[in-house]
Amino acid sequence: MATTQGGLLLMTAPTLPRQRSADVLLKVNEVLEILGIERSTFYDWRAKRRAPRCVKLPNGQLRVRRSVLDAWVDAQEEGN
Repeated sequence: MATTQGGLLLMTAPTLPRQRSADVLLKVNEVLEILGIERSTFYDWRAKRRAPRCVKLPNGQLRVRRSVLDAWVDAQEEGN
């Protein structure tokens, strides 16, 4: 979409619907930072099926839904 302001042509990107924060897809690096773990630990947990559930993109990259990560962290709490 283009508009003019003071003789200048301004291009604006179309407005996309905002994702709810729980639906945000986190990159592996973001998950590592949130959990405070090394990449090797994350992939070890994945191999043992102990990591949060991932979404595999068509290009092979992994993502983790924020809501899934939050639920996974909650499930790791030890009971008193």
